[in-house]
Amino acid sequence: MRTLPRIVVTGLGAVTPAGRGVTDAWEGVLAGKAAAALDPALSDAGTPVTLACRVPEYDPDAELGRGTKRRLDRYTQLALLAAAEALADAGLVTPADGEPYGQGLDEDVRDRVGLLLGSGIGGAETWDSEYPNYLERGPARTSPLFIPKMLSNTAAGTIAIRSGARGPNMTVNTACAAGASAIHVARDLLRSGQADVMVAGGVEAGITGLSVSAFAQMGALTRNADPVTASRPFDAERDGFVMGEGAGIVVLEREEDARARSAEIFAYVTGAGASADAHHATAPPEDGAGAVLAMQRALADAEVDPAAIGHVNAHGTSTPLNDAAEARALRVVYGDAIDGVAVSSTKGVTGHLLGAAGAVEAVFAVQALRTGLVPPTAGTRTVDPAIDLDVVTDAPREAPVEAVMSNSFGFGGQNASLVFTR
Repeated sequence: MRTLPRIVVTGLGAVTPAGRGVTDAWEGVLAGKAAAALDPALSDAGTPVTLACRVPEYDPDAELGRGTKRRLDRYTQLALLAAAEALADAGLVTPADGEPYGQGLDEDVRDRVGLLLGSGIGGAETWDSEYPNYLERGPARTSPLFIPKMLSNTAAGTIAIRSGARGPNMTVNTACAAGASAIHVARDLLRSGQADVMVAGGVEAGITGLSVSAFAQMGALTRNADPVTASRPFDAERDGFVMGEGAGIVVLEREEDARARSAEIFAYVTGAGASADAHHATAPPEDGAGAVLAMQRALADAEVDPAAIGHVNAHGTSTPLNDAAEARALRVVYGDAIDGVAVSSTKGVTGHLLGAAGAVEAVFAVQALRTGLVPPTAGTRTVDPAIDLDVVTDAPREAPVEAVMSNSFGFGGQNASLVFTR
């Protein structure tokens, strides 16, 4: 039986409402300050919910090249920024002024570097702006950039163009599990030998009048107007999530390859599990059965006992049904061992990043291993007694854990769990 190679994380990138760049984003979630704020664009659009979690402002033309704002949807821009940080962090590209990819990857490695991103929506801003233009000005004035800007695989393709990566290039959509699913599949591509490096993660920029109105009409978004407590995972008074945007990217390699080039290894991607609820388009089963399967498969894949997990970065969306189902699922998977696991949801700070959530939270899971700190669940004041978990609130907790699980669950009943070890 062939022994599967160990896969390691050698680069991290993040563009989040908690901060731009991994260092700032991590400090932001540790500070526990909610990023939710009144969004003027939503107010102008008259949406029923006007809070959102935006990334810090940036100038796409200055940072990514002239014409970027016109030619690339916001979700692609965020992916480009996060991927550039991750590739530089891994020592694979050298940024230059005005060009975050510098000269790109060395020619001799380009064929063996692949991209695998997750996104739930793709070019939402392009859809939101171009359809009214089509209605008002007619078919002849439809932008020729519409299709390439809105396609959900454009981000991965554009990163390849900027960096020169010619390896496998794919985009997955498992809704809010997409970022974690991308890391799962990227790891398996490395194990199969189809690439030597995989740039993997998730991206979303769906804060538009249409998207926010639709989520609000579903009853998924909080109607709490207080930015500090609007996103409050596991809280007794939780009533929905706050939409966020962002991108999270990890660079993955086989351990032997990373060591051969003297790369710094941040963590091992030790386990990955996936499942389907086969239950409902938007609601999880009350017992969290699908989540149970994903977590069990991740632990079995990692060959890690539940008692070895010291921290769970929960999906924890701040919706009544999701948080309750995840809590029940954790109790089933971990048994009494869950009482010794520090659980938190960083969505209290970032809001729900949809297809980017699993990737950004994977970055935070790796940071928890590296720093020995578990971030607090911001916004949560009184943990729902029915949750029955050790939810970290108020302040970071020192916990030099050896293994972390990160959970991501999406509409359609698609579940993904990842296990990272020191």
